[in-house]
Amino acid sequence: MERAMTVRHQVINPQELSPPVGFSHIVIPSPGRTVYFGGMAPQLKDGSIHGGSLVEQFEQTIGNLSIAMAAAGAKPEDLVSMMLYVKDAQEYRDSLKELGKIYQRRLGRNYPAMAMFEVNGFFDAAAKLEILAICVIPEEAVPDTEHV
Repeated sequence: MERAMTVRHQVINPQELSPPVGFSHIVIPSPGRTVYFGGMAPQLKDGSIHGGSLVEQFEQTIGNLSIAMAAAGAKPEDLVSMMLYVKDAQEYRDSLKELGKIYQRRLGRNYPAMAMFEVNGFFDAAAKLEILAICVIPEEAVPDTEHV
């Protein structure tokens, strides 16, 4: 789906805070349609969990998020908030370089306001992570739903 050029969301990273790496401290969204994505997990189409490592599961999860965003008419630059839930925070920290490459390949260098939480587990015990995300599709880009 083609969209007209839109105004990007305003990103603010106050100098008084630590430098953000791979996230933004503040994102003020442009007016538009807000889209909330349910927990994206490393599931294949048949519901099974893909991959044994966090890196493999992150790749699948970000891919699933990309598919969901496209279905909603959102682009990576429309992301305003993302919460990552992981079973093992140390494994996440140890994998940051690889995870960053996957993120940039799939979503570019658009960094929403983000947080990462370590949790005990997920609905599917084989999952190592889950992602919640929010996009705001700027008003100029909101598709005409009568023709979608």
